[in-house]
Amino acid sequence: MRRILAVLSVVLVGSAWAEVRVPPGTDDTVRERMTPFGKVCKAGEACAQKAAATAGGAARSGKAIYDSSCFICHAAGIGGAPKFQNAEDWAPRIAKGLDAVWESTLNGLNAMPARGTCMDCSDDELRAGMDYMLDDVN
Repeated sequence: MRRILAVLSVVLVGSAWAEVRVPPGTDDTVRERMTPFGKVCKAGEACAQKAAATAGGAARSGKAIYDSSCFICHAAGIGGAPKFQNAEDWAPRIAKGLDAVWESTLNGLNAMPARGTCMDCSDDELRAGMDYMLDDVN
């Protein structure tokens, strides 16, 4: 009889404990509360292009892209990055052609990640940033 009472008390206490730990609401309301706040949008996906286009209405200038993303490495030549508008640094890259420089901008090169650090840039904005860095160089 003691065993039956012991088991019964464990079941009753355990079920009471479980009720306290379960959040209130239906399964749907619990799922809704647990949905992520945002969504990761990777470069090249439609959402990235849309985000870039709607961020400020108009496309950002090459200077704005440089100032917000590129200067981090290209101002001081961090990680071997060619310095901003430095003809000597850019010469070997330009010798390969602007298409090669563009490919490096899109896909990364050495320490530079793909698309630099501007994951929300449209291709046009990235190109404008690249062109801005190369002004007076080529």
